[in-house]
Amino acid sequence: MEYLPSLQQEFDESKPSLFELLAEQQLSGLLPPSIRYLLAVATHRHPRYLLRILNSYDEIYALLSLVVERYYLRTFGGSFTENFYSLKRERVLRTKDGEIPRAQIGASVPVRDALKLRSTDVWKNLLVMVSIPYLKRKLDEGYDIHAAPQASLVMGGGPRYNPSDDLPHNPSIRQRIFHYYKWFLRNIYPSVNAAFYFSVLAFNLAYLFDNTKYSSPFLWLIKTRIRRLGAADHRAIAAVLNSKPTIGGRPSQRPGSGLLGLLSPQNLNRQLLTPLRYFLPASIFALKFLEWWHASDFSRQLTRKSTEVLDLPAPVVSGLTNPAERRKSSQDEKETKTTTDLKSALKPSRRNQPPISAISYLPIFTVPLPPADTSSANMCPVCLNTLVNPTACQTGYVFCYVCIFHWLNGEHQRQLDFMDGDAAGAPWEEEIAGDDEEMERTDSNAEDKKSHKRGGKWESGKGRCPVTGRRVLGGTEGLRRVLV
Repeated sequence: MEYLPSLQQEFDESKPSLFELLAEQQLSGLLPPSIRYLLAVATHRHPRYLLRILNSYDEIYALLSLVVERYYLRTFGGSFTENFYSLKRERVLRTKDGEIPRAQIGASVPVRDALKLRSTDVWKNLLVMVSIPYLKRKLDEGYDIHAAPQASLVMGGGPRYNPSDDLPHNPSIRQRIFHYYKWFLRNIYPSVNAAFYFSVLAFNLAYLFDNTKYSSPFLWLIKTRIRRLGAADHRAIAAVLNSKPTIGGRPSQRPGSGLLGLLSPQNLNRQLLTPLRYFLPASIFALKFLEWWHASDFSRQLTRKSTEVLDLPAPVVSGLTNPAERRKSSQDEKETKTTTDLKSALKPSRRNQPPISAISYLPIFTVPLPPADTSSANMCPVCLNTLVNPTACQTGYVFCYVCIFHWLNGEHQRQLDFMDGDAAGAPWEEEIAGDDEEMERTDSNAEDKKSHKRGGKWESGKGRCPVTGRRVLGGTEGLRRVLV
């Protein structure tokens, strides 16, 4: 496809094809998730030191990307991944069609210096390369959290109104900003996101058929285009990387050229950032190879074939047991087993324990499942009645819509009764009843303690699944209707 424009006009050797640019963009898009995956694996081993870094990964990655991309733009004329594909960025001249082919052939070095990015152009490109992808990642993450559950619920025919979306009576500035932020994500951001992708597609098609010099709308805004590195560019880059101050043909020994010279910003940038052009692509290739290795059947076949050729030695018999001793040992084992079974039968059965919250370390109020028979197949575990408007929770259990809605809001009557002192309906109600009976025997004021509320000692299960006690993401917005 890159030869298609040559049928209409002279072929431009310095113009990269669209497929080169797409490959560069794909490599650039693989860097953030690859580094995040490596950081997540390392965090499992050292959570004390790396957990905060993982939680603020987007901000830290944007800061490091700003440093790395600024170095590569100033040294090599392009971003990190563009330099890997021998591409660069240059300014567009205000001439007819922005091209000076004769000057590029006869005076390549002066033309390169004229088209080189200035300091303002470098910061404009950093805005496009770092700030816009960071903003896009944060908006996509916010949409998945605050807008996507509600959108899927509305498309599925669920409720459209959620009381938690309304502003409180006297909202603070932070509450107002967060309210308008969610409103923007739910009403405006889908259109903005669609316009973004449509504009990128339009510029890609125009660039493919040589109708524009810009492959992206953001490059058109900052008047910068992507070109291939030429011979003059390679000579200039080699001169920068191998430059050493000389006096009379010999290396100069200026003050600070020893250990302090090695610690200078220029030497640190050269020693730390330049090897990244080889290390990061190699790490991406290694991750892709490991992903293929674990996903394919090749590794299992290789392991099976390697074990087939193993010549295992025969087992070594240390000695034979006398048949009389064998019968005696079997009788002793039977007697021991009978005694153990009798003790276990006399031992009281272990009661079910309620789930414990990982945040407050308090037991969570849950309800048991109905008995597994045909009559209770369509029974709600909360109200113990036939399901009305069946609604599935994220844990897979089905409840009445009214029951699960009030339960997640902490307003169900069964929750209120339990928190007021009534233990009926809990899978561990026998244990609570036993504790109350013991309290009656040991305390003369047991009536007051039995009616004492359980606030601060138990969690009512608000925002959690009534059966498992697991937290439901999105609250009532994460519910799904079940079509029978």
